[in-house]
Amino acid sequence: MDIAALSIIKSQLQLKQDVGISLMNKVMETAEQNAGLVNQMLDKVNDGPSAAQGKMPHLGNYIDRLV
Repeated sequence: MDIAALSIIKSQLQLKQDVGISLMNKVMETAEQNAGLVNQMLDKVNDGPSAAQGKMPHLGNYIDRLV
């Protein structure tokens, strides 16, 4: 192999590595955003009807069943 071919291969490998790293960074950013949204949704759920259970502790203690 000559020097030019080695140089081309090296630059292609470097480009491949750079693309992989930037793609991984984008995936990590998206995962962090999604985790933040999930946490916000869970906070809203905790402020919703289940928070009302503190006002009505008798709800949800019994299960009606029919056999």
